[in-house]
This record gives sequence, structure tokens and C-alpha cells, in this order.
Amino acid sequence: MLLHHEKILTTCQKFYAVYNKNMGNILLISENDCIYSRYKNLFDIKNNRFNSCCNVTSIFDFIEVETPDIVIFDEDITSVNPVLTIKKIKAKHENTQILLLTNGQNINDELSKFVSGYILNNFSDELIITIIQTHLKSKEHLDKLSGKNKDLADSLYRLNVLYGTSSQFAGTLDTKELLNYMIEGLDKSLSFDLTCTISFGFENEPVLIVNSLYDISDELMSALKLRAILNYKSLFEDGKIPFEIDDKNLKIIKNIKNPTNKFNFTIFQYDNMFAPIDLGDNFFGCIEIFKEHPFTTDDATYFQTIVRQVSLPLKSAGLYREIIAKNEELEKLERVKSEFISIVSHELRTPLTPIKNALSILSSGRCGTLGENAVKFIDMAKRNVENLTSIINDILDINKIEAGKMDFNYKLMNIHSVIETVRNNFDCVAKEHEIIFNSEEAADLPEIYADSQRLGQVLTNLVSNAIKFTPRGKSITIKSELKDAKDITANSYFEQELKSLSGNYIVVSVEDEGIGIKGENMLKAFDKFTQIENSLSRKVGGTGLGLPIAKQLIKAHKGTIWCESEENKGSSFYFALPVCNEGREVATIQKELI
Repeated sequence: MLLHHEKILTTCQKFYAVYNKNMGNILLISENDCIYSRYKNLFDIKNNRFNSCCNVTSIFDFIEVETPDIVIFDEDITSVNPVLTIKKIKAKHENTQILLLTNGQNINDELSKFVSGYILNNFSDELIITIIQTHLKSKEHLDKLSGKNKDLADSLYRLNVLYGTSSQFAGTLDTKELLNYMIEGLDKSLSFDLTCTISFGFENEPVLIVNSLYDISDELMSALKLRAILNYKSLFEDGKIPFEIDDKNLKIIKNIKNPTNKFNFTIFQYDNMFAPIDLGDNFFGCIEIFKEHPFTTDDATYFQTIVRQVSLPLKSAGLYREIIAKNEELEKLERVKSEFISIVSHELRTPLTPIKNALSILSSGRCGTLGENAVKFIDMAKRNVENLTSIINDILDINKIEAGKMDFNYKLMNIHSVIETVRNNFDCVAKEHEIIFNSEEAADLPEIYADSQRLGQVLTNLVSNAIKFTPRGKSITIKSELKDAKDITANSYFEQELKSLSGNYIVVSVEDEGIGIKGENMLKAFDKFTQIENSLSRKVGGTGLGLPIAKQLIKAHKGTIWCESEENKGSSFYFALPVCNEGREVATIQKELI
């Protein structure tokens, strides 16, 4: 017996140096005293923990307290259910190595699914120690792998939280929501106990936002407020503080998760991290976060990352608020401007009517015979009254169009009647300017659904401009024709305007042999209050509203307007209006015009 014991000790000493590093916690589950004695002598040595259990209660009491690295399970035990017991051990400690002690005959198939290896009863001590050593190494590798998997899972989880938080940042321009998303992201990944965030973004005064796991007493809140102020001011020791705050003007917003419990001053013994919320020269606030357990390096990296990430959308939110405020201010100014123009225009037009009537009476001779000079001055006054009336009407029209208050009386009509009226109105004017005035109209043009008065206004503006800028002895021609949209062409400045057209259109043009327009100035001609700079334009003057009004009126008819011109050779202004035919019923056009 002594020799056997010495042999065991020699064997243990021989292998001790090899597997000492892999020593672990070994649990034997057996009712056999001989087996217990043998394995105790093998493994109950220095740095090794060897225990033995033989009933369900002692087994699970043991694994609840300690994690066994190796469990040697005797298949002959009768006091426990082998399959059920091993399944419970594996469920509790997944990496624990289960070795079945067996005679190698009639092994339970169900049991073999859950064991990591086998020890036959007739194995030598050296082989048993080698098997244990091998499985201790397997357990060690599994533990390392599990740790890496856990770290990887944690990293993936945090990346997912970071991605979700970034998506939330991108989905709003509300400062309060952005700060809430930041706090939610930090809570999901760091599980903080308390955060204190100073913000200057969504209130008219600085705010301290406290998000806490438990409730906070008034005394602790005062201390947290003072700490937050001191932390904030410490960021600007060498420079100017962007916002002056103290404990009187710092408003507090509390968000408490579990109000049934309360924090005390031991919160200041917790681990903490602090960071400013800023972006370059833009400062939005600062945040401090507390946690009972120490923060890791990864925690610090994530904390800094999400705090930096919220800075850019906070800047965008600030710019958005500025834009909203500016737009509201501009809308207010636009309303004031419209009201002012309307009032002034009406006030100017009111005295013009009696002035015009008085001049008509004087020129008629009903107040006596006038001398040649008197007639000349009265005619001059009448022309200027007409010009002033025209200017006032243009200003009122453009104001109504921009405000969406221009009235239209759409009905089926033929463009010929409008052209004829304008031609008659300008015949005498053209003769006075010694300009040849022609019209070339296509026969049997289809009807259009339009406001004849507004189209007359458009054509009047175009002809009036042509007369202003056409020298004596030259000609002006009004043309009309039917064209398919695909056959309507324009220079590169107006190509985009024509792309939306489809179907048949009546195209009306006013062509002159006047001073023309440079290519780069063609688009400017349709801008409000624009006069293309040259000697003749300065001479004739005007408000520069005729073409912008014409453009808006044609647009209201679902048409388009453009021009072709060559400097010193003349200009051609065109507008196209959709026709009524089988493919374009009146009801369709009516619906489009609404």
C-alpha cells in the first residue's frame, strides 16, 4: 500500500511541472469510496482544488458557489439522474468539461451527447492526469474564446447602438430631441447611474438636465448644480466664457427612472467622465456622467464619440432655428411691403383720376380757348399722368400676383381677338414713332381656355416694349401659329422652360428690329425692376415690371414665355399656350389651372 502511494506521488511530481499552470477546480461525482480515494490522491495537491459530491443537493450547492473546471462523473452512481444532472451543470456552466468515468461498455447514448470525454476505469494514473490536463487546457481556451466572444458581442452591441443613435441624430433638428437621443445612447451602452448636462440650445435660458437612476434630494441637487457650473467654467479658464451662468439663472430639468429610491452624497465617490459638447467655435454645453463601477477605456472612447457626434446636428439645429426666425422675419417684412405698396399705390392713384379728368376738360376747350403753349403743356401732363397710372397698375399687378390674389376669368376664346385688339390700340402709337406695325396670323387656330383681358395685358406689354426699343423706320410684327411641343425650340437660356411642354400649343410672337439684347441678359429681362443697361433704355425709362408680369400671367395659363435676340439686330418675344382639342379637354385644362 505504501509503495502504491509513493508511486502515485512520484507520478504526480513528474507531471506537476507540466500541468501546474492548468490546475483548476475538479469535482468528482461518485458514491464509490475507492474511486474517491484514488482521485483525491491524484489531484488533492498544492494549487489544485479537488471536491467530491454524491447527491443532487450537494452537487448544485457546490456549483452555485464555485465554477468547476472539470467534472468527473461516475456512470455507476445511483443517487442522481446522470443525464438530467449533467444537462443542468452544462446549462449553468457551459464551458465546464464533463468527463464520464466508465467501464467502456453500454454507454448511454443520451448521456454521451453532453460529455466532453471519457475516463475508463482501467486507465493508468499517468493517462488520467494527461486527460485532465488536456481538458483543463480546453476549458482555458473556451473561457478565453467566450471572453473574446463576449467582448465582440459587446462591441457589436455598442456599434449597433452608435449606429441607431447616429440615425436618430440625422432624423431631427430639434435640440431637445438630440440631447435626449444622446442620453439614451449613453444609457444603452454604458448603463450610467446619473448624468448632468448643461445646455444652451432649446430654452431661452441655460438648463441643467439631470437624468438619474434614483431620486435626488434638494441638498444633493444643489451640490450637483454647483459642480456642473464649476465644471463648465473650468473649460474657459484661459478665455472668455460664452454664457454667464450661476446657481440662480440655471434652470433644472429632472428625469428620474426609479423615484422610490434616492441617491446620497456617495454619488461623488462613483467613477465619472466629463466632456464639452462643442464643434470648433460652436459651444452647445457640457456633460458629466457617473457610474458606480469603474469605466473602461472602451467606455471612455464611446462616451467621447457619441458626445462629439451630437455636436454637428446641434449646430444644424441652431442654423435651422436661425433660418426659421429669418424666414418669419422676411415673411413679416413681405407682408408689410405688400401692404405698404398697396396703400401707397391706391393713395397715388386716387388723386390721379381727378387730375386726368381736369386735364381732359382743359384740353377739350370747355374752359376757354388755350394757346399753343398751353395745349403743349397739357398734353405733356396727360402723357405723364398716363405713364404714372401705368406704373402704379404694374406695381399693383405684380404685388397681387406674388400674393396669389390676382383674379382670372378663364373661358374658351380665340387668340385672334386679343391680337386684333392690341393691334388696333397700338396702330396710332406706331405711326407716331414712324414704326411699321404688321401682323401675320395663321388661319383657323383652335380655341384656348384663357383670360382674354390678361392675355391682352401680356401682348400689350410686349408690343409696348418693342415700340420703346425700336428706332424710327424699323418694323414690329405680331405672329401666331399652331405648333406641337416637340417642334418648339429656344436658345440654351430657355431650353429648360420648354421641356415640360407636351401636346399642341398656340405660339404668339412679337418680333422687332430694335436694339436687341445680349445673350447673358436675356434671363435678366424677366426679373423684377430690371432695365438692361444701354443708352436707349435710360432714355425711355420704365419700372422693369412689364416682362415679369407677362411671365407670371403666362405661367398662370400653364404656358411659357421666352425670347430670342441679337444685339443691334432686334428681338423676338414668344409665349406658348395649350390649346383645347380632343386630347386636351376643357375640363382637363380647368383642373390644371386650379
